[in-house]
Amino acid sequence: MTAVVATGHDTLGHAVPPFTPHAISVSLPTWRDNVGYEEGEKRVVESMVSGYPRFFIHLSIQKLASICEQKFGINNEKCLLCPSKRVADHCREFVLARTALSGISTHVRLVRYMVCPENTPSQPSSSTNDCAELHIILFPADVFPIAKQFWQHTGMGISSRFAERCLAILDSQQPTLPTSPPRLQTSWRSPYKAPNKHYSKHMPGSPSLGGESRSSLSLPPCPREVLCKDQDTYIEERYGRNLPLSAGAYAKRALRRRIAGVLVHDTMDDGPHGPSAGALDAELGPSSRGVKDVTENDVYLFPTGMAAIWNAHQFALAVRPVAKSVCFGFPYTDTLKILQKWGPGCHFFGHGQESDVDALESLLEQISSENPSTPPILAVFTEFPSNPLLRSPDLPRLRSLADKYDFVIVVDDTIGNFVNIEVLPYADVVVSSLSKIFSGCANTMGGSLVLNPQGRYYAALKQHLSTNYEDLYFNEDALFMERNSRDFTRRVRIIDTNTEAICDFLRSRSLSGNTTHLEGIAIKEVYYPKFSCPSNYVKCQLPEGGYGGLFSLTFTSLGASRAFFDALSCLKGPSLGTNFTLACPYTILAHYNELEWAAEYGVEEGLVRISVGMEEKEVLMRCFEVALKAAEAATVVVN
Repeated sequence: MTAVVATGHDTLGHAVPPFTPHAISVSLPTWRDNVGYEEGEKRVVESMVSGYPRFFIHLSIQKLASICEQKFGINNEKCLLCPSKRVADHCREFVLARTALSGISTHVRLVRYMVCPENTPSQPSSSTNDCAELHIILFPADVFPIAKQFWQHTGMGISSRFAERCLAILDSQQPTLPTSPPRLQTSWRSPYKAPNKHYSKHMPGSPSLGGESRSSLSLPPCPREVLCKDQDTYIEERYGRNLPLSAGAYAKRALRRRIAGVLVHDTMDDGPHGPSAGALDAELGPSSRGVKDVTENDVYLFPTGMAAIWNAHQFALAVRPVAKSVCFGFPYTDTLKILQKWGPGCHFFGHGQESDVDALESLLEQISSENPSTPPILAVFTEFPSNPLLRSPDLPRLRSLADKYDFVIVVDDTIGNFVNIEVLPYADVVVSSLSKIFSGCANTMGGSLVLNPQGRYYAALKQHLSTNYEDLYFNEDALFMERNSRDFTRRVRIIDTNTEAICDFLRSRSLSGNTTHLEGIAIKEVYYPKFSCPSNYVKCQLPEGGYGGLFSLTFTSLGASRAFFDALSCLKGPSLGTNFTLACPYTILAHYNELEWAAEYGVEEGLVRISVGMEEKEVLMRCFEVALKAAEAATVVVN
């Protein structure tokens, strides 16, 4: 497929990737746009038509929610849409608990809505192959910001493709339904600011995070989506993606096998019923995941990566004595929020370095001495490496503490990815965001959870999941994810090579890597697993594994940060692991209202995070050379 040139597709608020109806990012091309968004600047906020799905409610979901509010709401109620009653119950419990903490008296109503074609009976016994089951959480409009925290933290809301399925059924029933989604400001915004200081100053419910730049780079090939339905059908057929939703079972089986590492031949072909890698007669062998007896049955799929993390925490709470968890290392923000807002809370060791392991060990000893009959903590949640500082924890030492003090270890390997590292031998549970490099195309969401069959809690977790796991991964999302991930390993190798070359170059021009010419240097530090805690990283690095495609930069001045970001000619948005290079001013977007707190852990205000793509290495190098020169020029001016 011909690469799509990104130049000209840097329109503020538009989809990243361009022309992608289910894109998971949005264009904020300049530093000023990012700050303006966080400040709630009208010019920026009202331009948003796309965004990361857990922060921005997709326009199709907004339209469906508006219909549900008109049909079932009373007294100007708002709603969230969930895929099952169990998720809706969790949402209701969360809203009631958080509003009570805020001193707000409220109510939450649940409605089960079977959206069925006219020729299908709409009774509960109707075939779910034809009907879409919605669970609607209705509440007063003024508590929407609190309810939306559930949507953001858990990633358990319905997907945009699921919403479009519902809308297609409803449109077939009522041709007079609105053909355009409601404007974001009127349907999903409230004049009430979210109570948690983490949330940005823009109105709750508005899109969050994203951006792209004026780019001279070309996007590597990805299966394309287009806005026109007729064109969409043509593209689907042209690229062989016209598999029926019934093929979702094959796609999910292929995904679980791919993640489990049991496919002997990971074919690119489709069989008569769906992906050949998901066929019942596919050739399987021992797992390559570094642990004996791993099978596809130890892999569980979720709608998003955060859903996998949230469920891992829920499962641990269900099978182990209730206690605080530990968040080890500075994580992606919603992981910490999950541990703080569900269960009894957490201990936070935000640096994630050896001194924090010592401190954790002291804490475990203290709690155990006070109550020796109960495990001192529930679980340790950690990322390998961490986002955005790319620090790798000492997993063997954490494993040793877990064995001694009887707690669960949950490792998020999204950034390292299992082509480069293998963390399962040290973990009880490994979670991943499949939306990132596993997919690469930034056009679908997904998450996975892998149980370690050699882990001490395997039997208890397996038994609990056998009765409590719900497959809520929408088939159409799974079909896209399966096809996107077929060349996962090949893409990772290319991206690893590109990233290492860029990081070596940038570090040679940084304060940490250049000890001869310090005058005019703009880059303070390059955060990359090769340079950040490398001794811990190599303990889990596979023989042919690289260092991943993500790195972060800090600068000698905020002006240098701005100049570098604005001059960087690549797409700019919040996600990572894309086949194309993607940058964002991470701290501005993730921690704008807690900048001082984030800086305490090394996450500086001017930090720029870059996810490197598959573009030609020489083109990428020129791109970063230009941006570096701009940053150095800004540094000279300041001096």
